[in-house]
Order: sequence, then structure tokens, then C-alpha cells
Amino acid sequence: MDSTLVRPRNGKIIAGVCAALSARFGIPKFIVRLAFVIFGLVGVGELVYIALWILIPKA
Repeated sequence: MDSTLVRPRNGKIIAGVCAALSARFGIPKFIVRLAFVIFGLVGVGELVYIALWILIPKA
């Protein structure tokens, strides 16, 4: 497991937030993306995604 949290240049769809989280915690990207979709349905997913987009540096 990688100890740094950075947004990759490859393997991303929008900003690389889900790819960064999946690489950091060793879980599949689709699980992280599905979690953001579910959280988006209840209203917090978009805000968390945007905040992480700003906070996580690019690789």
C-alpha cells in the first residue's frame, strides 16, 4: 500500500480523486466510484469530491 495520497495522471475519469483513494487504500476503483455515487444521491458526495479534488495534489 502506498503511503502517499496523490491524484494520478493515468487511470482517472474526471479529476483522479477516486483513483487516488483506491490506490492509497488498496480497493478497486469501481467500489470507490460507486460509494461516491451513493453518497451523491444523499447530497454529500459532490461536496466531498470537490473538497478532495482541491486538497489532494497531482502526482
